[in-house]
Amino acid sequence: MLNEVLPTGRGGAGRYLWRMRYLILVLCVLWTPAFAEQPRILAIGDSILAWHKWTGRDIPSVVGDILGARVENDAVAGARFSNTSALGRATGFDVRAQFRQGAWDMVLVNGGANDMLADCNCGDCAPVLDGLLAADLTGEVAEFVAQLRVTGTQVVWMGYYASARSGQFAGCRPYLVTLDARLAELAAATPGLTFIDSEDAIDPDDRSNFAFDGIHPSAQGARRIGTYLAQSVAR
Repeated sequence: MLNEVLPTGRGGAGRYLWRMRYLILVLCVLWTPAFAEQPRILAIGDSILAWHKWTGRDIPSVVGDILGARVENDAVAGARFSNTSALGRATGFDVRAQFRQGAWDMVLVNGGANDMLADCNCGDCAPVLDGLLAADLTGEVAEFVAQLRVTGTQVVWMGYYASARSGQFAGCRPYLVTLDARLAELAAATPGLTFIDSEDAIDPDDRSNFAFDGIHPSAQGARRIGTYLAQSVAR
């Protein structure tokens, strides 16, 4: 076949065409990894996702580094999933209001702990829990996920972990465990939604995984969680 295209004479047109085809093939191979557009990830949520973002060592940034994606982290420390005040929504203290339209390949979300702290002081939080996501998988979380899915983006919800020191969130722990269980059920029933429990990635007995307050992740903890999320998404 090659002899039919490539004549033996010097400077033959066949030899020129063969070289051009070879050059095009090499350029195609080199072009794809170097210049292909990076996937885009938007992170929205509370301080667990926002922690370390000013130094680039936050959980979403770790996910982006491993997946080769461009990350924009709009999570805000203290944000509630549902903050109905105009000021709260305008300043990013409502997780839903953090979302903005864009060509996102994935939206990474967390939230709910601050709702329980603010609305029920981590006491009798069953009504707050049900408002977020009830046992029948209805509620504000389900509605928001449905809105995100309409845009076509993949949604990854990161569950909470057990911390080294719960502090004022101690009473919220059982409700957050239930919230995560319901989120896992919702993900199983919702195409395009993935639930990943960060509790599987971090050891609460290893104090080096936590910041000074014993609640938020240290840089090491953030890397462990981010790596686990990225690996889970890539599977």
